[in-house]
Amino acid sequence: MIQRIQSIFLVLVSVAMLVCVFSPIWSKVAPGEAVYLDAFTLDHTRRGSEPTSTSVFYIALLAGLAAIVALVSLVQYRNRFRQLILGLVNSLIMAALLGCTAYASVYQGAVLFSPGEKGTYGVGFYAVIAGLICNVVANRFIRQDEALVRSTDRMR
Repeated sequence: MIQRIQSIFLVLVSVAMLVCVFSPIWSKVAPGEAVYLDAFTLDHTRRGSEPTSTSVFYIALLAGLAAIVALVSLVQYRNRFRQLILGLVNSLIMAALLGCTAYASVYQGAVLFSPGEKGTYGVGFYAVIAGLICNVVANRFIRQDEALVRSTDRMR
């Protein structure tokens, strides 16, 4: 049901997860060397040698799963309890996604060269945070709807 405010936030969660999949998540650049992380690979390029690539497909998998759960929750508007459960599951999935991106950037990417220097987070990383916030707000509005329906049931 699109006219409810939580529906808009659930659509924003799906959009944020798609942005995470198709945008750079983290990068670290130094003279002659660079590391780039996106949702599928961790690429390390060094001047004078072959570039190496490590698969981090689990980031794309978790982001896609979070987008699907948000869309399934969107169509479950008649069963608010199920929407709340799906919202909780989606929060856990996105927290795992945030942890995986932090692990891939800090522990896998940052140690490849100059461990003292920090990289910069890209749009994909901040999209995960925005999606998590939108999911929390959507759950709050779903809870408010449920409380409103229960209060009107008491009046009957």
